Amino acid sequence: MAKKLKIKKGDQVVVMAGRDKGKRGEVLRVMPKEDRLIVQGVNMVRRHTRPSPQHPGGIVDKEATIHVSNIAHVDPKTSEATRIGYKTLDDGRKVRFAKRSGEVIDR
Repeated sequence: MAKKLKIKKGDQVVVMAGRDKGKRGEVLRVMPKEDRLIVQGVNMVRRHTRPSPQHPGGIVDKEATIHVSNIAHVDPKTSEATRIGYKTLDDGRKVRFAKRSGEVIDR
């Protein structure tokens, strides 16, 4: 069974470790079974693709997966790296919040 990740598709994140340290981007895809995700513009690799009827082929730049431990959420108020917590609002909704500023992340 996969662990529950605190990062979701569409979140703004910053890379904390690796060759792309300091880069920011939006989460495009989350793979909880592998504890990995794909972030826009981060961990770019080059793939040599064969031509097909849909694609011309050639050398294609695309994002590779990155481990979730190397990613931190961006605080919406201060735009710095922050940890994520959960709290229940008065109306009964359970939401994520930035521990650095206390700002609610979920809409």
